[in-house]
Amino acid sequence: MKNITLTERQKEIVDFIREYRQRRGISPTQREICERFGFSSFGTLQKHIRLLLEKGVLVRDWNKRRSLLAAEDLPEGSALAVELPLVGRIAAGSPIESVDGNERVAVPDLLTRRGGNFVLRVRGDSMIGEGIFDGDYVVLEPREEASRGETVAALVRGEATLKKYYPEPDGTVRLVPANPAVATIVEPASDVVVQGVVVGLMRRY
Repeated sequence: MKNITLTERQKEIVDFIREYRQRRGISPTQREICERFGFSSFGTLQKHIRLLLEKGVLVRDWNKRRSLLAAEDLPEGSALAVELPLVGRIAAGSPIESVDGNERVAVPDLLTRRGGNFVLRVRGDSMIGEGIFDGDYVVLEPREEASRGETVAALVRGEATLKKYYPEPDGTVRLVPANPAVATIVEPASDVVVQGVVVGLMRRY
């Protein structure tokens, strides 16, 4: 594997995934990998997988449950995925507190931009006019500033919300929903902190 240094166990994991796919035509589940190597927890395997993904030796074939495969075996035309941190939940309605966590989400590479993207899960229906529904995942580019009309994740007095961003000449900011049944939030600019701008949207069925 071209000039990439792997531990013996990492190489064994990659070889097992390749051999499994050659025999069955699909990738093994993480449970099957754990059973093969006697890992007592998924956490141990996750550390190996994360390092192999970061090294580019393994990739994820987007939107497939058995998605892990060796990078050199990726079928032509398949959509690559990257793993991004799921920061928490964000309200597309009244603001709620964003919840930090260690979960990561596989996101199609074409939905991301350079600069440490992150993912939030949407709660509420205030952005349905933009095609953003309850339970969706939004991919955000971390930014402290946004252009007028961009959809942002913003903190309003410490609580997170997802809205369209409109700074006004009088020093206020309008956070506008995409649902006529939901009220616009108007706050002094000093009380609104932009956390990121939406660059992608995912829906899981």
